[in-house]
Amino acid sequence: MHHGFTCTRIGLIASCLLTVCPRSEGHLPSKTPTAAEAAYDARMAWWREARFGMFIHWGLYAIPAGQWGGVKIHGEWIRDTAQIPVADYAKFLTQFNPVKFNAHEWVALAKDAGVKYIVITSKHHDGFCLFDSQYTDFDVMSTPFKRDIMKELAQACAKAGIHICWYHSIMDWHHPDYLPRRPWEKAERPETGADFARYISYMKNQLRELLTHYVPIGVLWFDGQWEGTWNNELGRDLEAYVRSLQPDIIINNRVGRGGGTYGIDRSQGGLGDYGTPEQFIPETAIPGLDWEACMTMNDHWGYNKNDMNWKSSKQLLRMLIDIASKGGNFLLNVGPTAEGLIPQPSVERLRYMGVWLEVNGESIYDTQAGPFKRSPSWGRCTQKCLAGGDTRLYLHVFDNPSGGKLVLNGLLNQPRGAYLLAGEPEAVVEAKQLGDRVEVVVPGPISAEDVFVVVLDLVGLPDVGYPPEIVADYAIFTDSLDVAIRSGQSNVELRYTTNGTEPTAKSAKAKKRLKLTQTSTVKARSFRGDRPVSPPTGATFTKVPSRPAFVLQGQEPGLAYEYYEGQFSTLRDVAALQPTASGVAAGFSIQPARRDDLWALRFQGFVKAPKTGPYRFFVRSDDGSRLWIGDELVVDNGGLHSSLELSGVIALEAGLHAIRVDMFERTGGAELVVSWEAPGMTRQQIRSEALCRRP
Repeated sequence: MHHGFTCTRIGLIASCLLTVCPRSEGHLPSKTPTAAEAAYDARMAWWREARFGMFIHWGLYAIPAGQWGGVKIHGEWIRDTAQIPVADYAKFLTQFNPVKFNAHEWVALAKDAGVKYIVITSKHHDGFCLFDSQYTDFDVMSTPFKRDIMKELAQACAKAGIHICWYHSIMDWHHPDYLPRRPWEKAERPETGADFARYISYMKNQLRELLTHYVPIGVLWFDGQWEGTWNNELGRDLEAYVRSLQPDIIINNRVGRGGGTYGIDRSQGGLGDYGTPEQFIPETAIPGLDWEACMTMNDHWGYNKNDMNWKSSKQLLRMLIDIASKGGNFLLNVGPTAEGLIPQPSVERLRYMGVWLEVNGESIYDTQAGPFKRSPSWGRCTQKCLAGGDTRLYLHVFDNPSGGKLVLNGLLNQPRGAYLLAGEPEAVVEAKQLGDRVEVVVPGPISAEDVFVVVLDLVGLPDVGYPPEIVADYAIFTDSLDVAIRSGQSNVELRYTTNGTEPTAKSAKAKKRLKLTQTSTVKARSFRGDRPVSPPTGATFTKVPSRPAFVLQGQEPGLAYEYYEGQFSTLRDVAALQPTASGVAAGFSIQPARRDDLWALRFQGFVKAPKTGPYRFFVRSDDGSRLWIGDELVVDNGGLHSSLELSGVIALEAGLHAIRVDMFERTGGAELVVSWEAPGMTRQQIRSEALCRRP
């Protein structure tokens, strides 16, 4: 598993934001772009057009193929998860001989799949290099294979017109100067004498090799940046160094520590060019942010011979379409075998996607996020600008629509025409504007194995009457609550009600702030004169009693914790285990953990609410976590994921309240941060002074 982004709370707003031509859905420059903005857009241009890339995780870990000591769940992290000593792991060098590797066959498969760029692991966390490096013997030239895999793949990509890109791990479990050591190996490999600055020099030397010995590289995809030895200052220096070698190279956000939306924090100058949500697809397009979802086809990045939990071809294709409809790129992983073959299930899925893209590719490549706030029930939408200022929408239909009609609610443009993209010849489709929507009539049931695409051309730029946003800090309150009603739609008046009835042209005009003092259902709608030009939207805000405080006879500082070790993938699995250790912690942290992976923690105690009112609790974790106040589950951030933050709201009376936080770590980076905020109290981590436990 990788590690990277941090999600941020946006509030009680609609779940998607408008994207219109001619602006890019990624970077949104000012009317007169600065030189830096212009350079950014120039280097990102090919990447924004590409939309589809292939990720390749390959290295020594392909030899054990996920299995060690009877355990079959390992992947590219096997040296750490199976706790293999560095000297024993190095023995794989003599076994790495992928005689069936053929760079041109790999690239031909990528091209047939419709892939526009390839990102391959030049070096993963284990420190093994797939290229010829003069700075280490722990590389492919020390194996029986003795061929520079990066060179062969770069040359094949150049010939095929595919951008070659390097994944490079900042973390390195093999190098003697990389810090920190794995906790389980500190006795074997003490940190005494290690010099992290010397390791950085080594990493830069290798990056210079990777960026000067081959064809121009499209992307440098960093990872392994989350340990305490790395920081944003080092990230800025590394980013500047890389650009000194290739000024136009694209760099992902993981060159820095992360923070902000999917790892991009523009308020601090921003590190890298785009965000990297991992193993999930964001709900919305994010104006001002380029992003790329990286995904496995099964449950592992590196080859695991026992992992048969494959996503279906149809599922992967729909993921690609979903991602493109939100303005993102899809980086889809393959994990080749130790022989140098891409597993057949991966081949089959890639070819399936390629067949569809051969016919429908123009609806994915060089498109922007669709203009609608929410994905339509029948599928997804992308868009392009046409000459003369008109717009082309690509309507991706996942299933034949009810009644043969695709309804585009809120679309106010006049259609110019519509047709089936895969029609032979172009099959004309009826499209008409009906008040506040456009209806597209599909000519009879379409015989399509999967997704079919309707092209809809519109007069002008998209004019979408999307519902206004009803924004508040919380959905509950104890005294009063400020609510804002707003819209990015031009030339509209916003009108609202607070009793749940639908607004009319005679309803009250929205003010800057609306103060509620009782439970209310606020509804809002946009108008131009007397004509409604958006669907209505609504939100209910509930006045609630505060949860009573707990009376505790005597108290001690800190939290009680229990520590678990075992094999598990969810918090539910942990519940069946017995704790292997217990004690007292000053606050919520992973410090009680005794190894890198396959552990869990439970914290229990009391938190002191300084005043009565609604409180929002945030939990950021890697992997899953949950937070309870008393018997109420407030934050459910469970499941396998890299750094991810979720939140929940509860009304509390001033005083003590029972709090419990569970979290588990399977593989990858480990993190736990618990924060809170309330009216009049800015967001902050829960400090030890606010925590206590029973004597």
